[in-house]
Parts: sequence; structure tokens; C-alpha cells
Amino acid sequence: MRRWLLCLFAFLAVAGFGFAGARANDPSKTVGPNACAECHKQEVEAWKGSHHYGTFREMPRNAKGKQIAKQLGVRRIKSESLCLGCHFTVQHNEGNETPVSGISCESCHGAGKEWIKLHSGFSGKTAKTETKAEAQARWRLAEGKGMIRPDALYRLARNCFGCHVVPNEELVNKGGHRAGSAIELLSWSQGEVRHNTWSSKGKENAQASAERRRMLYIIGLGVDLETALRSLAKATQRKVYAFEMAMRADRARKRIAEAARAVPDVPEIAKLVEVAYSAGLKLNNEQALSAAADGVSRLVADLAEHHDGAKLTGLDRLIPGPDKYKGSARKAAAIN
Repeated sequence: MRRWLLCLFAFLAVAGFGFAGARANDPSKTVGPNACAECHKQEVEAWKGSHHYGTFREMPRNAKGKQIAKQLGVRRIKSESLCLGCHFTVQHNEGNETPVSGISCESCHGAGKEWIKLHSGFSGKTAKTETKAEAQARWRLAEGKGMIRPDALYRLARNCFGCHVVPNEELVNKGGHRAGSAIELLSWSQGEVRHNTWSSKGKENAQASAERRRMLYIIGLGVDLETALRSLAKATQRKVYAFEMAMRADRARKRIAEAARAVPDVPEIAKLVEVAYSAGLKLNNEQALSAAADGVSRLVADLAEHHDGAKLTGLDRLIPGPDKYKGSARKAAAIN
């Protein structure tokens, strides 16, 4: 059986993208980006211009990655590393788990084997003849089989932060991996990784609406806080990892408090501030920190479910504008 070893810092860490995460897709259920490209040609072209795509070739060659690999005793990056879960798309192939691309569609939207045909099947009809009720039932079924749709903002955000915040203490303290990136969900989702071309049939790659930008901002802050609290709860040493996670959690809760002042009529955000400060950011405090993280999780999930951003106009003065977006979004164009 293949050994899952500690992840190493590589190209995406240097570039600010794609850190080692705690969860990975089941390789036996991964179909790979080529399957998605059959219909999502514009989206795949946008992906090919991203750091997510480039990691497949760049990561194993990165000098810092090689250094950390040596410190951790990792010899074969693409076959014996927990990095596979976040830095690569991995498929089960003839008894082996093989990386087939960099960070791709299923890294964010879930392994597609059980839902890829279902989600595009129009309930056995066509786009014009499928009823609204049938479409809704189809999406619910696809989601039940693991599809993470763009509307599932909390689940999508957890995927992002699960990789951009390192959940492994030894990887940081011993290996020298950075503890996490400076990810902010709104600005990082609207730059080079943006692929909002489906609804326009490839005519434009529009930025998210004002309402969705507000939701991306506040949900991102909440998931950032949740992830940092869980990581600090598991920390055991008074070293870099614990310090970094405590500082990360503190930054997130201060920004959430600022958001609460900007939209005082949203009870979920006010309660989020209360829960955020309910546990001391210190070692040997796992029970309180984990309870706080669970509370944050519930509140952020409720916020994502019951709000669409229309009543969060007060956040507009806080959220980053296009000049802060991470990289440049691809302009939609005809594909030969």
C-alpha cells in the first residue's frame, strides 16, 4: 500500500496558491479535467492560464520544495506525498493512484464519477424540455453524489481554505512549509481562477455580481477563522505553526467584527463575533477552540443558506476591488 507522507512546499506555495490540505478526493471517483473539458471548453481555457494548472510540471522542480522534501524524508513527490491531495488531481489507474494534472475542476467541485453524467443529463430530456422541478431534482441528486456547485458557497470555501491553510504542524515546524497563504476569498476567486463563462455561453468572463461579492467576502472570513481555530486546536508545540494560526484567527475575527459593525442588522454576523472571541488563542485549549470552530461553522453555513448578499450593502466599503484581485482573469474568446 502506498504511504501517504507529509506534504512539501512547492511552486504554488511560492506563488501564493494551493497549500497542502487535510482532505482529498477519492481517486477512484475522479474523472479528470479532460472529461469536464468536453462541455466546459471556456472554463478549461481559463484554468490553463492559472497557477493551479501549472503546478503539475512546476511543483516537482521547485528548489524549496525539494529542500523541504529532504527534511521530511520524502523522496518521490508525485507518488508518496500527501501533497497529491491539494497540488494535483489524482486518479486510480491500474491499481495505482496517479497524478494526472495540477489543481483542477474536481479539486474544487468534487470527484465527478458519480455525478458528471447526471448533472448534464437534463433528466433524460433537453435543456428546453426539462421542467424547472426536474432540473431542481437533478441538481439535488448531483449534490447528494458529491458535486459542489458554485451556489454551495460554504462548501466551496472550505475546499479553498482546506488547501490554502496548512493543517499539519510538523510540515511547518519541521519541514519549513509556510503555515498558509494570504488568501482572501473574494479577491482570489475573481482574478486568474475566474471562469464565469457558462451562463453567457462563452461570450464574457464576468466578475461576480455585487451581491455575490459580498457573500464571498463574509463567507471567506468565516471559513478562514474556522480553519485557523481548528488548526490551532490541534497544535502541540510553542513554535511557528501555533503562532501563525493564532495570528491568523485573530486577524479573521477582527475583520469579522468590522463587518458586523458595517451590517449591524444581520444577527448571524453579530453572533459570529461572539463565538469568535469565545476561546483563547493558545496552546492546550483544544476543547474550547474546537467548540468555537464548530460554532463558527454552523453560523457561516446558516449565513450562506439564508442570505444572498442583497442586505449586506454595508460591506461594500470593506470588500476589495478589482485592483486587488489575484492575477488577471482570462477574457472570453472563441476557441478553435
